[in-house]
Amino acid sequence: MTRFIVVLGTTSHSGKSTIVAALCRIIKNRGLKVAPFKSQNMSLNSWVTSEGKEMGIAQAVQAWAAGVEPTEIMNPILLKPKGDRTSQVIVFGVPIADKSAEEYYQGIEEMKVVVDWALEELEHKFDYIVVEGAGGGAEINLYDRDIANIYVASKLQAPIILVGDIERGGVFASLYGTIKLLPPDIRPLVKGLVINKFRGDPAILEPGLDMLEKLTDVPVLGVMPYLDLNLPSEDSVSLGDKRGGGEGGKGVEIAVIRLTRISNFTDFEPLEREARVRYVSPGQPLGRPDAVIIPGTKNTVSDLEDMRTRGTDREILALRDEGVPVLGICGGYQILGRNIVDLGIENTTDSIPGLGLLDLETRFDRYEKRTVQVEKTVTGDGPILGPIKGDKVWGYEIHMGQTTSQDPPAFGDDGAVGGEGLVIGTYLHGIFQNENFKDAFLDYLYARKNLIRRSALAGEGYDELASATEKYLDMEKIWDMIDMVPKRS
Repeated sequence: MTRFIVVLGTTSHSGKSTIVAALCRIIKNRGLKVAPFKSQNMSLNSWVTSEGKEMGIAQAVQAWAAGVEPTEIMNPILLKPKGDRTSQVIVFGVPIADKSAEEYYQGIEEMKVVVDWALEELEHKFDYIVVEGAGGGAEINLYDRDIANIYVASKLQAPIILVGDIERGGVFASLYGTIKLLPPDIRPLVKGLVINKFRGDPAILEPGLDMLEKLTDVPVLGVMPYLDLNLPSEDSVSLGDKRGGGEGGKGVEIAVIRLTRISNFTDFEPLEREARVRYVSPGQPLGRPDAVIIPGTKNTVSDLEDMRTRGTDREILALRDEGVPVLGICGGYQILGRNIVDLGIENTTDSIPGLGLLDLETRFDRYEKRTVQVEKTVTGDGPILGPIKGDKVWGYEIHMGQTTSQDPPAFGDDGAVGGEGLVIGTYLHGIFQNENFKDAFLDYLYARKNLIRRSALAGEGYDELASATEKYLDMEKIWDMIDMVPKRS
């Protein structure tokens, strides 16, 4: 009999994704089959499954915590905002259309069928399913179409844990207010409260916790401290939490262009423990970084034009003239080229000049996305790729557009290398998860400044997260919740 538990948040970025991952690992460590589920996710950080299907990276992380292969069924609906009041709608890992919010909600009944089917599929395979809501649980203007929170909670009638973020203030009001605003049939399902991201002495909170329990008649399961774990972030809202590098990497600085429609910035998180990684918005001064990275983007043309309008392109070119390495990933790779031809797929019907650092052209001429996991051989030369030439690297592609290059490829048939080996472009997301490439990149930056690099231990944050959760939350109450869950009809 499959058991369900639902984790809702008072707001976006309250930490519900992390709590779901923790519960998945705790249940997995007890020898049980568990899977995460989020019916609808809005995120520009995505993952490509082994079958070439696209899903939110948070659910992929939760699946790894559960010790299972991520599948698109765990996140059947993914919305990728395009910045023009529309989102690309991805159903079961495949993009079906770009839709405005109004257009999307007009088809919400069809999306409910998608959610129902996904839940049934997971129920056949797993003992436990840990369900994550989206945004704030009490979006009262959306109750009739809130498939990520209210629809799933009502359907499952499973116990709910409500998570509030104390770091941004107002946690007592947000927890109390969320409970009071929930629909009458959902409110009694809230069986526990969690206060997340606390920095300080929990004893200070005790009077407030007691009052909150009396006001809501819901127990506080515990107070989770702020945890700095080696786990990928969920979405660009997490960029505000970036503190700029680890203890051993203060001598090397990497500037990542914080594009308006930045996607998959988690590509660069493996660098953060060994370098100061700054996310610099177009128009802000780049300063004197040791390397510049142009990341992926949901809209290459718009972000390129934004960079040019704000002068960031000129700063990058000036740094490259001074010998600073420049790396472009996915949309950033396309931006490095001499030309982008958009035949109405993004938002223009024109030819737009790129930065011209690589001799390549990208054409957007069909609504077709390439999503695939790949393994490639390092074929590029130069001071960064040369030392690992012939090695294998792994990554995943998520992109529209076709690129043709006159420069030598970086990885087999992918990417390009120019600028005496110091300009590298690739479609491979996750490239810094390859220790050989990450080491080659950082070793060059450290050596160029005559610094000694002390590699940070990668480690795995899942067990550390599970241990902290078991330490700070009342797990007995959580187990009782799960035991109370009836089988769905």
